[in-house]
Parts: sequence; C-alpha cells; structure tokens
Amino acid sequence: MNHELYEQAAAVTRALVEKAGLRKGQIVVVGCSTSEICGSRIGTDSRPEAAEAVFRGIYEVLQARGIYLAAQCCEHLNRAIVTEAGAVPFAEAVNVVPQPKAGGSFATAAYAAFENPVVVEHIRADAGLDIGGTLIGMHLKEVAVPLRLGIDRLGEALLLAARTRPKFIGGIRARYNEELL
Repeated sequence: MNHELYEQAAAVTRALVEKAGLRKGQIVVVGCSTSEICGSRIGTDSRPEAAEAVFRGIYEVLQARGIYLAAQCCEHLNRAIVTEAGAVPFAEAVNVVPQPKAGGSFATAAYAAFENPVVVEHIRADAGLDIGGTLIGMHLKEVAVPLRLGIDRLGEALLLAARTRPKFIGGIRARYNEELL
C-alpha cells in the first residue's frame, strides 16, 4: 500500500506543478490526514508509514524542481507550518517539534526529512494540496483558484488542489499581465 501512496502522491504533485505553472523558489503547502488516507476519520488513526510514503512522493517531485514544500501541522499545533528555513528566511520560528499525534504524521515526516527544518505559524504559499479535509486555505496567498487535477483521491482521502494568482486592481480600464495569471 505504501508504494501505491508514494506513486499517487508523486502523480498528484506532478499534475499540480504543471497545472499551477509553478516555478523554482515558489512554495506548495500540503495538509495531509493519514487517517483519511487509510479510510478513518481525520485525527483518529495516525499512520507514520503512510505519511512517509506520501511525503516522499510529494517532496521528491518538488525538490527536483526547486519548489519548497510547506507541511501543515494538525490543529493541536494550530496548523503551524514545517518547511525548509530557506523558504522563509525572515520568518519568526516557533519552538516545537511535531509528533504523529501532536502535529501529525505528515508534518513529523517533513521535520525529520528536511535538511534545515523550521516551524512557523504562518506562510503565504503559491499553491496547495488538501489531502483529507485539512483546511489549508489559511496558508495560501489571498486569491486562491481551485484546480482540477484529474485525480480526486489519495488513498481513501478526498483531494483538493489550489493555485494562487495576484489580485486584480484598477477596474475595467486596467490591463493585466497575462504571465501572472
């Protein structure tokens, strides 16, 4: 099962990168319930092995393209973010190390795998994956656009994806930079 989860996560991430038009240096936030992936209710059945497989599938695709991964912790850590220090060089770190039942298995896997992990309270990501109803919206830039990836589940968990775009300002007479859309 873990190899299937790895493959699914990698495929979903490749689709996200392509459809969102992500570039080197951008940030993808991922909220992930391994309970939901394995068919249980969110927060009831943490699975570190499943988290590691999903994390690897996502991280390898993003890392190869120079895109940062931001792993959202669970509600017990107020949905704090685990990421590489290089993604948030001026952010104020908080003093916590996620654990499977206090932060979540996915965030725990990220913290263990990152070369220079840091936990922060907030981030403004360019795109995101919500795996199992984890509510990542608070960590996306202000104008989020839903994406249809052609894949709507990872394991048993519902999968939602989003990208962001700059705000439109200036009214009907304004001209917009199509490259930013």
